[in-house]
Amino acid sequence: MLRITEIKLPLDHPEDALKLAILKKLQIKPEELTSYSIFKRSYDARKKTDIYLVYIVDVETPLEKQLSDRLSKDPHVKPTPDISYHNVAKAPSNLKTRPIVIGMGPAGMFAGLMLAQMGFRPIILERGKAVRDRTADTFNFWKKRAAFNPESNAQFGEGGAGTFSDGKLYSQVKDPQHYGRKVLTEFVNAGASPEILYINKPHIGTFKLVGIVQNFRARIEELGGEIRFQSRVEDIDIQKGKAKGVILASGEYIASNHIVLAVGHSARDTFQMLYDRGVYIEAKPFSIGFRIEHPQTLIDRARFGDYAGHKTLGAADYKLVHHCKNGRSVYSFCMCPGGLVVAATSEVGRVVTNGMSQYSRNERNANSGIVVGITPDDYPEHPLAGIDFQRRLESRAFELGGGTYAAPAQLVGDFLANRPSQALGNVHPSYTPNVLLGDLSQSLPDYAIAAIREAIPEFNKKIKGFAMDDAMLTGVETRTSSPIRIKRNENYQSLNTEGLFPAGEGAGYAGGILSAGIDGIKVAEAVALSILEASP
Repeated sequence: MLRITEIKLPLDHPEDALKLAILKKLQIKPEELTSYSIFKRSYDARKKTDIYLVYIVDVETPLEKQLSDRLSKDPHVKPTPDISYHNVAKAPSNLKTRPIVIGMGPAGMFAGLMLAQMGFRPIILERGKAVRDRTADTFNFWKKRAAFNPESNAQFGEGGAGTFSDGKLYSQVKDPQHYGRKVLTEFVNAGASPEILYINKPHIGTFKLVGIVQNFRARIEELGGEIRFQSRVEDIDIQKGKAKGVILASGEYIASNHIVLAVGHSARDTFQMLYDRGVYIEAKPFSIGFRIEHPQTLIDRARFGDYAGHKTLGAADYKLVHHCKNGRSVYSFCMCPGGLVVAATSEVGRVVTNGMSQYSRNERNANSGIVVGITPDDYPEHPLAGIDFQRRLESRAFELGGGTYAAPAQLVGDFLANRPSQALGNVHPSYTPNVLLGDLSQSLPDYAIAAIREAIPEFNKKIKGFAMDDAMLTGVETRTSSPIRIKRNENYQSLNTEGLFPAGEGAGYAGGILSAGIDGIKVAEAVALSILEASP
């Protein structure tokens, strides 16, 4: 096949326009076009008066050889690359011990699926509940003010933290081996819309993710994998620098010398256990800040002008960054068009915010993290000091919210004027259980407050209305990424613990569903090859 890039068409082009554009580009007759498929569709909205779609298509034609020769100098017509995935190994028939995967978030889910597809029958241990039970616990906490469950919430449980997000499936990681395509394909196989294979910035939505995660589980089990819920790993048996097995909170011991550690960025007790066992860990940068909410219609108008609300464009998003005078950088994080701000704590007596959207993205507010980058220089005490840093901020947010899991909040106009908020404006906060208006300057370090106060007016220059007085800030956002990295070698094993394979966001090697899934695949391949190498 041939791949054609940069086919530009009007936003409201007729159905046959793409085919006609292909024929024109290749200068062939309709009967010489066997078939075509859309590989990628994006839009260019740099000019709000002239928004157009941009296509990459794969074309099948009997004239491929002649066209390749004739158009060899055209940068927009090239042979379609092979991006199909091929397993790197097959499990031996005499498999002595099964690999263990700790965690059923995106990294653990894909590590488990890949190992199962290669015949290694992994045992997946998840400290939380199955996704539907977990969803009930989480929504009851949000909507009905049910008691908070530290083992079943927005962070812990089947599907990981990504389940209660926008289900975003895009990433900026380099992916020369096309692992991302494998991730997207497996999501489609599990029930996601095929459109995620080609649309720009694909997303699934929380409610749809629940069923998809269940389908992943069923597939892993069909292939011989075993998934155990409410099975928290209390300890890892490490002897002479080698992982030998895991000990569950129940006291059960499971032997394995191949253990995938895919625990997510909030498994703080697990990080402490690993540190106590001497596993090499180092502090890494992350970011802190607030969630900001605007009317989605404001963002749509700012980004799309008269095309705001167009069904093909959907709800608009944004990506912003500002480098501040104090040396800090402030940027938008995990932008959720038409979404909700949600309670994302995993510990009693602490408040954490995050954002999520459903597939429809039709809630009235847009929300995003507005966060400040921090580094280990801000928490230099020891490798786990970033966790202590997070906890202090989250505990302070709990206090400022009144000690009821309400979140502290402030109108943007009041925040910029350095005065407490006393009444809501036109933008109503979406966070549940509740918010308590006040002064957010008490919730973050002074340098972070100063940076955000400088950045918001600058963002207003890019999105008119961003600094509107009634926009809502809700605190605090502290779980942007893992505060630690469990370093690994070229074989994806811990630097000083053979047989322990750190994976995904919690280990410091991913940021989001897609990159975590990619990392899970890479780690699964490394585990498979290691097992084969050790087999007689």
